[in-house]
Amino acid sequence: MSTVQNITVLGSTGSIGVSTLDVLRQHRGRYRAFALTAHTNVDDLFRQVLEFMPRYAVLLEDSRAEELRNRLRQAGSDTEVLAGMDGLVAVAEHADVDQVMAAIVGAAGLLPTLAAVRSGKRVLLANKEALVMSGQLFMSAVKRSGAELLPIDSEHNAIFQCMPVDFADGLGRKGVSRILLTGSGGPFRQLPLAQFAEVTPEQACAHPNWSMGRKISVDSATMMNKGLEFIEACWLFSASVDQVQVVVHPQSVIHSMVQYVDGSVLAQMGNPDMRTPIAFGLGWPERIASGVAPLDLVDVARLDFQQPDEGRFPCLRLAREAMMADKTASVVLNAANEVAVDAFLAGRVRFTAIPAVIESVLGRMTLVEAVDIDTILRADQAAREMAHGLLTQQAK
Repeated sequence: MSTVQNITVLGSTGSIGVSTLDVLRQHRGRYRAFALTAHTNVDDLFRQVLEFMPRYAVLLEDSRAEELRNRLRQAGSDTEVLAGMDGLVAVAEHADVDQVMAAIVGAAGLLPTLAAVRSGKRVLLANKEALVMSGQLFMSAVKRSGAELLPIDSEHNAIFQCMPVDFADGLGRKGVSRILLTGSGGPFRQLPLAQFAEVTPEQACAHPNWSMGRKISVDSATMMNKGLEFIEACWLFSASVDQVQVVVHPQSVIHSMVQYVDGSVLAQMGNPDMRTPIAFGLGWPERIASGVAPLDLVDVARLDFQQPDEGRFPCLRLAREAMMADKTASVVLNAANEVAVDAFLAGRVRFTAIPAVIESVLGRMTLVEAVDIDTILRADQAAREMAHGLLTQQAK
C-alpha cells in the first residue's frame, strides 16, 4: 500500500459514509478520499467533494450526475463525475484504491462490493445485504482474490475482535463454542403487541441508542436488522445456525460476544458510535483514534440481557429459517423486506404488514441454487415483483 491510502466510500452521504469521512478527517496524512458515491443526494455529495477533493464522484442517476458535474465545474473542482452502476463498480475496483468502505444500503450495494472483493481490495463491509444475498458466492470470491474482508457492522466487528486470529480454520478447532449476537431490541421492545398496527414511520425511526438511516432504523424496529446480521454472522465466521445466538441487550454497550469451550466469554464494549468499528477497520491491525468518547462503565451502571421474543419479532424467525433453507431464500427474504419497508415508510401499509409480506413471498417463491450472480439478481427481481403485487392487493 502507498504511504497515504486511497479510500473509496460507497454511500458517502449515508450515516456510515458520513461517519467514515469524519474518521478520515481526523487522519488526513494517512488516508485520502479517492472516490465518493451517493444514490441521489446531489447537495450533500457536492459539499463532500469540495471538502475532500476526491478524484471521482459517482451518482446512480445520469441526470443527478450531470447536475453535480455542472455545479462542480462552476465551483472550479476538477473531480471527475461518473454515473450509474458502471461508475460504482469502476471506483470500487480501481487499481489505485487501497480500501473500499461498502456502505450502500440494500441490494444496490451488491455489485460494487463484489467488484471490490474480486479486485483484492481491503473491503470494509457495512453493507450486510451484499453478503446476505450472495453468501457462498461472496465468500468464495474473497478466498480466490485474497481480499481482506473486515466487518464494520458494530456487532460483527465486535465478534471479529473477540475471535482468535485464525478463526477461519474452524470455530470448533479454535475452541469457540458460540457467537452471542447482541441487539438493543429497538424502540418497540416493550410496546404492547396490540399497538404494533398503529406504529408510525416516525416512531419506528426513533431508535433509543443509535443514529441511523430510515431503512435500517425500521429494520431495527422489526428486528429484521438482527435477522440479516444473523445470516451475515454465519457466513463471515463459517458458523452453523446453532452456533449463533441472538441476545437482546437494551443498553447497546456490549456489541457482541464470543463464548469459548473453557467457559470464557469475550465481549467488545464501547459507546454506540459507528466511528469505533470504522476506525478499527481502516487502521487494522493498528488502532487509530476515532473521535468517540471513552466508555464510562460507572455511568452505564447496569447491563441487561434478555431472550428475543420471536412472537413479537417474527422477522428473526424468518431470517433463521431462510438461512437454514439456503438456496436463494436469503435473497428473497431481503428483497421482500426492502419492498415492504419502503411501502411502510411511504405510509402505504401498516408496520405489521412488513413480516406478513416477507413470509408470504418466502412461501410462494420457488427457491433455486444461488450458482452465480445472474441467478441471484433474477431471484431478487422476482421477489420484489411478488412483494409489490401483494402490497397492491392489500391496498385495494
